[in-house]
Amino acid sequence: MNLVLFEPSELSAPLPRTDPRAAHILNVLRRQPGDTFDAGTVNGPRGKATLASLSADSLALTFAWDAPQPPLPPTTLLIGLPRPQTARDILRDATTLGATCIHFIATERADPNYATSTLWTSGEWRRHCLAGAAQAFDTRIPEVTWTHTLASALATLPPSATRLALDNYEASSPLQVCHLISDKPSDSTEELILVFGPERGFGPVDREVLRSAGFALAHLGTRVLRVETAVVAALAITRAG
Repeated sequence: MNLVLFEPSELSAPLPRTDPRAAHILNVLRRQPGDTFDAGTVNGPRGKATLASLSADSLALTFAWDAPQPPLPPTTLLIGLPRPQTARDILRDATTLGATCIHFIATERADPNYATSTLWTSGEWRRHCLAGAAQAFDTRIPEVTWTHTLASALATLPPSATRLALDNYEASSPLQVCHLISDKPSDSTEELILVFGPERGFGPVDREVLRSAGFALAHLGTRVLRVETAVVAALAITRAG
């Protein structure tokens, strides 16, 4: 945990000792009253927290915030609904790499039952995004949905965006040399949209829908990757440009 994150509503209340963040502050960071540590408000500022005092059941904290962080490059991921454990890894790592929106979508070969997992219905998904943000020393977590179909997700996208779908089988060029990526200036604020199939890949109807919506197909090489690995690889390539 490189950054201890707090919800805005938590800033004015003592932190219970039973909270895992309290254990981290006391046992991992080894902070004593008067010591500071790196903290942030979810989707808000980053700065320093001071352990003002300790009681038998809580920690009293004060906060001093830095200037606002620069905006993240707008990056939307559309991912065919994977198994819940795969989704957990994607939520954490895509947040760490700075994705600003993640739609887990029903596609031709995705299992629709995955959308009813307790990962989504209990709100657990948010915990994995917070872990990814804390790892990245950032406060921002992406917008996340899991109820769209491919068609309905495409309908929400801005028209002026770079549109790429990752496909091992019908793509003709690798992502790292795709002109849609390589021709973009490093300070571009144009949104990037990356689409990934589910664990069984895209079906022919998916590809037809994507091509009709203006998506170019790109690949990550000849090796077949897990969905969670492909997401990390694609984000790393696009972030390095």
